[in-house]
Amino acid sequence: MAIYSVIIHPCLLEIPRLKTIKSSRLNYHDSKLGLKYDRTKFGWKNDGRRSFCNNYSRTHRICASSSSTDAATLVENSDTTEFSFKETFLLKRTEIVEGKVFVRLNQRKKDDKNFQLIVGCNIPGKWILHWGVTYVGDSGSDWDLPPPEMRPNGSVSIKDYAIETPLMQLSSHVEGETLYEIQINIKRNSSIAALNFVLKDEETGSWFQHRGRDFKVPLQDFIYEDAKTDTGAKKGFSIWPGYFDQLSSMLVKAEESQSIAQQNIDEVEGQKQHNKRMEGVCGEHIISKEVYFHNILSVSVWKCSEGDKNFVHLDTDLPGDVVVHWGVCRDHPKRWEIPPAPHPANTIIFKEKALRTSLQPKENGRGSSGLFSLDAELMGLVFVLKLNDKSWLKYMDKDFYIPLSSGLQNQTNQDETGGHLKQDVSGSSRVEESTGLTIEKPAEANDAVAYTAGIINEIRNLVSGITSEKGRKTKSKELHVNILQEIEKLAAEAYSIFRTASPTFWEEVTSDTETSKPPVELCSGTGSGYEILCQGFNWESHKSGKWYMELNDKASELSSLGFTIIWLPPPTESVSPEGYMPKDLYNLNSSRRGFYVHVDGEMAEMKPLLREQLPSNDYPLAVGETSQYGNIEDLKVLVKKFHEVGIKVLGDVVLNHRCAHHQNQNGIWNIFGGRLKWDDSAVVADDPHFQGRGNKSSGDNFHAAPNIDHSQEFVRKDLKEWLNWLRKEIGYDGWRLDFVRGFWGGYVKDYLESSEPYFAVGEYWDSLSYTYGKMDHNQDAHRQRIIDWINATNGTSGAFDVTTKGILHSALEGCEYWRLSDESGKPPGVVGWWPSRAVTFIENHDTGSTQGHWRFPRGKEMQGYAYILTHPGTPSVFFDHIYSHYMPEISALISLRDRKKLHCRSTVEITMAEKDVYAAIIDENVAMKIGPGNYDPSSESKNWVLAVEGSDYKVWETS
Repeated sequence: MAIYSVIIHPCLLEIPRLKTIKSSRLNYHDSKLGLKYDRTKFGWKNDGRRSFCNNYSRTHRICASSSSTDAATLVENSDTTEFSFKETFLLKRTEIVEGKVFVRLNQRKKDDKNFQLIVGCNIPGKWILHWGVTYVGDSGSDWDLPPPEMRPNGSVSIKDYAIETPLMQLSSHVEGETLYEIQINIKRNSSIAALNFVLKDEETGSWFQHRGRDFKVPLQDFIYEDAKTDTGAKKGFSIWPGYFDQLSSMLVKAEESQSIAQQNIDEVEGQKQHNKRMEGVCGEHIISKEVYFHNILSVSVWKCSEGDKNFVHLDTDLPGDVVVHWGVCRDHPKRWEIPPAPHPANTIIFKEKALRTSLQPKENGRGSSGLFSLDAELMGLVFVLKLNDKSWLKYMDKDFYIPLSSGLQNQTNQDETGGHLKQDVSGSSRVEESTGLTIEKPAEANDAVAYTAGIINEIRNLVSGITSEKGRKTKSKELHVNILQEIEKLAAEAYSIFRTASPTFWEEVTSDTETSKPPVELCSGTGSGYEILCQGFNWESHKSGKWYMELNDKASELSSLGFTIIWLPPPTESVSPEGYMPKDLYNLNSSRRGFYVHVDGEMAEMKPLLREQLPSNDYPLAVGETSQYGNIEDLKVLVKKFHEVGIKVLGDVVLNHRCAHHQNQNGIWNIFGGRLKWDDSAVVADDPHFQGRGNKSSGDNFHAAPNIDHSQEFVRKDLKEWLNWLRKEIGYDGWRLDFVRGFWGGYVKDYLESSEPYFAVGEYWDSLSYTYGKMDHNQDAHRQRIIDWINATNGTSGAFDVTTKGILHSALEGCEYWRLSDESGKPPGVVGWWPSRAVTFIENHDTGSTQGHWRFPRGKEMQGYAYILTHPGTPSVFFDHIYSHYMPEISALISLRDRKKLHCRSTVEITMAEKDVYAAIIDENVAMKIGPGNYDPSSESKNWVLAVEGSDYKVWETS
């Protein structure tokens, strides 16, 4: 989930000017009551402009008088006192907002035969239209890709079945309302029968359907001019399942209604009437969304010099009535008690355990505030905020604690509130969020470095202590491995706590003492850190029927190029020849060539035939080819060969979905055969296409095949046994995990901990953020989703850095190399936040090859490789690029990476990120630049030597 935080400098928070103070018996004071603040000393210039100062002084005129408990007054007396405590908390709250999804179908021009379908929403969010089409004559519920000319700008292909297009934000005529919509052009003579879609909100990762099913906009009755065209049974809006409560929600606004009996009308008039019918078609559907709102709470504490009192001022922009549920502490910050009477006005005692006081609305109507006066002998003020009967706000799931005793302040803040430091007048400024988000600006950078170094040294001392006992018989190697793996897991858990703390992710640091390759066990599932991955196939590799044998001949060459891991294609029996529609997971004899059809629920082999000779009318959904890379013996020989030349092997495993062998009683293909004979309880319940009886999916549904329910214990048991069988029988060293968006990363953790891979990488493919068809500079939300998945696996798997690939596209295509530095001067992809888990790439079998779903800018591939082969992360090189005219340059870059010992945690110093050039220094011994602009590292202190150069890129190394 993307979390957006706003850092507000304390000097920007205006505390209202107060004039008089009434009733001394009230130790709670309204912001409308009497304090005077000197604007010039509270960060305000005399000219009214805000000043970013750190002098939090306040001039107030306060004097305590206790001559009467009924009518004591405070008399003005000038005195200047500095704050003993000041802090601003960021508060995150949620509200359920209701809005509409709407669809309109309009004629583009008065005399034009083309139409425009508009899909929109009026709830705030980052909306993505996930959509596909159904063509005339298609059977079943599978989606297809629309023709390229139909796809709006900014659209991205998802596999071979869907498009994702960002909705654009528009202004609305209704005050306070924002509209988001996308326009799709449709030709009247196209063969599209319907458009299918679901809406996705990138801010929350939520998907919106209609009663658990896809939205479907039928176009067949409305698009085709010739009503006599043989397209099968006509279907109007009213009979397509899953469309806006059927006909009741459709509003067809035709200027005139034609009687069915009027058959003999003029053709031109009939066409005009049809256009009028088209022009007004619209539909609406109510949806609701949990929307996050960010507010602030400012707390200030100062002491009255003429009275034994501490003053606590609360100021918030929270809307509506805000109640402070509070108490005080005398000797322990977690021990509440009620202060003795008198209590503030508008205060009630709650169950003899706490007080509840309403904050008073500000005069400008923007929030509320209040002033508490408390005895100086008290240790602290403890409270939570109550917004309504069911909504409470805390800090880091704990009560707000405001220290009042300066002598105990530092100890209390550090020991009792989770280690976070409060505001000190001379210290560092930190803004904190009630959900645990922490953003810190140290007063001294050296202090932050020393603090970080201290933690790192403690971990290294622990590791050194373990390794120093290797020779002791009392300590087994297995024990060492377990402890080191636990350290890795703890690091992943620590990341889970702090990953949303700021836009810049915590960095993984390696010292000069770590130049030698670390033991493999240090990073279970992520290799040694020095891996270079080769994707050993493309989209057409299955066609030879003997791909395993062809790769066998290339093993030695790939090893000599410097590759340490190779990713092989899916090995199992598959409905699709490429292997990504698996059936019998244990059937690896995939060299049989020909087509297969389901006959009476069983698989029957046919002689090799042309596709058009198949009885597709009788078996429209059951036709398929087995994958054709080779048989199980060929695969074993290939894996053994790669091991002999020093290359580890990854198997491509598809765990998200599986194609069925048989139909259920309703004719749905959801009964599985082979060695793993699952029934429909292994299929998720919220996939409308395959009627599963399992639980709801823990991820996104893949519409082309039954989505497996990984929450079922028998499913996880069978898959773990299968993965371990592949490890033992074939010799795979690790996994490339297909479509991991489809199920929770915690299940991946379970599978990896069971199969113990040397290296694992998941394909978490998601759309980047666009505004009006142009990629946004800030892609933090996108890489955050990938990192969230990695973290769900407890760091046991890496992920392909799709964020980096997308940003490289925009940077190179538009000569916008400034995109390669984020707002903190770090790499803007996953590699900038969690480099040891980022697998960088520029092309694969989906994006390139003959599919070309998201092809890297042509002619600029070597700029991309100059970037990923010099930067941290684990670089992956596509097979088609290796065996091309790029081979010498790729080989030179790999050799440089190995020679200079660059690894997945190497440090990056971005020295230039401008319109026409990007340059960086990696590990202080490699410099690189890409782009047509000029850059020369020779001005630096080191002696740089040009090592590799090509079209618009150069790489230097230290001599």
